[in-house]
Amino acid sequence: MKTILFTVIALLGLSFSTMAQKKEDGKVLRHVVLFKFKDTSSPEDVKKVVEAFKALPSQIKEIKGFEWGTNNSPENHSQGLTHCFLLTFASEADRDAYLPHPAHKAFGSVVGPHLDKVTVVDYWTNK
Repeated sequence: MKTILFTVIALLGLSFSTMAQKKEDGKVLRHVVLFKFKDTSSPEDVKKVVEAFKALPSQIKEIKGFEWGTNNSPENHSQGLTHCFLLTFASEADRDAYLPHPAHKAFGSVVGPHLDKVTVVDYWTNK
């Protein structure tokens, strides 16, 4: 939902940059995305979504780092979230350019039919 909100704000030509935390030396902005897929989504559907997400760094220059994986925590607190994607940005401006990017929007049409739940958390790294 947060991604949708940022997309709408970007489309309206507004920016959080004046209110946003400024980048500090050596810090990077992490964008964590967690997915729970619908029970009706097949393993092939999930693989298609993962492959589409993995393609974004080659399509969006503002993405400085990317990794992903599936949950294997024994703690049983995942609330059904199974896939984690971690994107790294150099600045909030880079993240804000990513959100309305045409490739990101196209990815939304791939993932949308299969999403049961999504959680997004952004944070500046601390040393």
